[in-house]
Amino acid sequence: MKAIQISHNQELQIIDLEKPQQPQAGEVLLRLVYVGFCGSDINTFMGRNTMALNPVIPGHEVGAVIEAVGEGVPENLKPGMVVTCNPYTNCGKCASCRNGRVNACQYNETLGVQRHGAMREYITLPWAKIIPAGTLDPKTCALIEPMSVGFHAVDRALVTDIDVVVVIGCGMVGMGAIVRSVTRGATVIAADIDDEKLSLAREMGAAYAINTLTEDVHQRLQEITGGYGPDVIIEAVGSPVTYNLAVNEVSFTGRVVCIGYAKSEVSFQTKYFVQKELDIRGSRNANPSDFRAVIRYLERGTCPTERLITRVVKPEECLDTMRWWSQNPGKVFRILVEM
Repeated sequence: MKAIQISHNQELQIIDLEKPQQPQAGEVLLRLVYVGFCGSDINTFMGRNTMALNPVIPGHEVGAVIEAVGEGVPENLKPGMVVTCNPYTNCGKCASCRNGRVNACQYNETLGVQRHGAMREYITLPWAKIIPAGTLDPKTCALIEPMSVGFHAVDRALVTDIDVVVVIGCGMVGMGAIVRSVTRGATVIAADIDDEKLSLAREMGAAYAINTLTEDVHQRLQEITGGYGPDVIIEAVGSPVTYNLAVNEVSFTGRVVCIGYAKSEVSFQTKYFVQKELDIRGSRNANPSDFRAVIRYLERGTCPTERLITRVVKPEECLDTMRWWSQNPGKVFRILVEM
């Protein structure tokens, strides 16, 4: 069967793997239909992702159909069913797992990063990692995982309907945070450097949009919040500039949730941590409840999913696509590979 493999030196090739035959007990055999390229994949391609295998089969944003099930698989998982998957592992023994927060397992291995992923024609996975996708089609399913990461960040921020929430970075994960904040009744301010992304953020429910390159962010936030500052800021970029922006602009006793990985050290005015009595939290991956919440949202049919898909490509087009993406990083929401 066909699979895609990427290396850290900007190499990508199609390789041939043996097709799995019948799943073992407790496993489900999936036929992959669409698999998304993640931001971690372009970082792997560019040699910036030190967590990834080298080379690695990428892929953890999955739209698939169940091909077969092994013995002991629950009856609700049947051949022909459209599904996605939870791509994370958890050891069951570390502090995170002991505390019930398995999404942050110390020894997590994500598909397509620390272990070979789903960008292949078929894959077998434990049944517990299979998530039925309701009425969604496989193409839409490939958007579930990245949006769920944004949903989880909103959960970490304890967002309610009385909050003003700023989401810095309007990529796929940021869009997920915007949508989840809106569905919880919050007033959402989208912040980005790209007007096209800001326009889409407004369409996804953001009440305000701020271009952080061309506008005075502090002044706009003070105007919108009546001088208080936003209650919550969700950082979905991973830049020293945006990390500092979050801490500086959040209100007194506000909450800052960090999703993005900064590639370099970040220096803070730590007096704000104390003076404002801030809650600063990390947010990693997502929980099964976040996946279910995204599916429920997408089933409403109100999400402009086609605008979130930048390109759909065949495996043979992936190398040229990754080269193009490396030159145009700010113009991509999601690239899907049609397997």
